Amino acid sequence: MEYTDYDTRLASYAVVTDGDRVLLARLSWPDAGLWTLPGGGVDLDETVEEGAVREVLEETGYDVVVEELLGVRSHVVPPERRKTQNGRPMKAVQVVHRARVVGVSLRHEAEGTTDQAAWVPIAELGSHRHGLLVALALRWAGVTAE
Repeated sequence: MEYTDYDTRLASYAVVTDGDRVLLARLSWPDAGLWTLPGGGVDLDETVEEGAVREVLEETGYDVVVEELLGVRSHVVPPERRKTQNGRPMKAVQVVHRARVVGVSLRHEAEGTTDQAAWVPIAELGSHRHGLLVALALRWAGVTAE
């Protein structure tokens, strides 16, 4: 399949830790109740770093500074799982950086793709349904060995 036969979505995420806790956001769509790293789609006029800063602020209320690149993951989303039903598959490219909080305070996103933000103890991640990106990114960050 040629690159003109599918859509591509570039997204940027942040691993934000505080001691033994990680900052997560709970999805309200498409996988309601699934916890993920704060982040999301990068706008056309943004760098991946700017996208991560904006998304963390929108989803958690925190201003962050993006630090080092941790990794990049890509996967294919079949047409039937897409929010925009156009009959085309999508290649999702997820860029993950480490980030640190520099201001503001925790709050939940209003009317977005997430409905709650929380500091989750890393030892308790098993009791929170979370996506593959969370586990992968925490390994990249050296926070977990799993």
